[in-house]
Amino acid sequence: MEEFTKISEKDVTNAIIENFTSEILSYTSSDVIVVGGGPSGLMAARTLANKGIKTLVIESNNYFGGGFWVGGYLMNKLTVRDPGQKLLDEIGVPYEEVKDGLYVANAPSACSKLVSSACDSGAFLLNMNKFDDVVLKNDSVAGIVTNWTPVSALPRAITCVDPVALESKCVIDATGHDAVVAETLRSRGYIDLKGFDGMHVEPSENAIVEQTSEIYPGLIVTGMSVATAFGLPRMGPTFGGMLYSGVKAAEIAEKVIKSK
Repeated sequence: MEEFTKISEKDVTNAIIENFTSEILSYTSSDVIVVGGGPSGLMAARTLANKGIKTLVIESNNYFGGGFWVGGYLMNKLTVRDPGQKLLDEIGVPYEEVKDGLYVANAPSACSKLVSSACDSGAFLLNMNKFDDVVLKNDSVAGIVTNWTPVSALPRAITCVDPVALESKCVIDATGHDAVVAETLRSRGYIDLKGFDGMHVEPSENAIVEQTSEIYPGLIVTGMSVATAFGLPRMGPTFGGMLYSGVKAAEIAEKVIKSK
């Protein structure tokens, strides 16, 4: 093979710092911020960015995909029910029909292709960033407050690192059962959250897609955050509803953006 190009250590450092700084500076203001890089959040981001809508995804972990990586019970297979396989087709995920209307896919394959498709759409994915608070202007959510995830792991007694704010026209809460964005509004008395109910697969996915909505001006819930907001049942490692909820959240966000 040919020899690698000769460069110095500072060239590598400069490339990382200059590229990252330039990119994040262009996203201090976005059309949409998606909080949570799981299946519903990534699908929402992909859908929005494919329409030319400036979209930022922040994820507290060092990886994107959430439960999409591992499927269920530490067995890295995930399921979708018809018509969920149509969205797997859209992002190029192979699957097998194991029962009429029930499909199983390899979780790492499905997740990596969803992450890749979100990136390819033009969405900016920012990992190791922990949501801290919302930006509230004129009784509407107008962005988020965030800090590096490692900061939250340090004892308060030895660190005091202020977060930064990122502006947007609306925010999508895709943080799963915890619904952390919506929780900041609940804690201040702006909204009520019912908490998710016990598992019941059959009605759960339809209900989550149907009730994906703007629950406060500028704040849209998707995926399991919808279940937490409205007291809906959980569905476990079947993900069609999550993906379609992300698509619907994107459609709602587009309408919110156009109204501003």
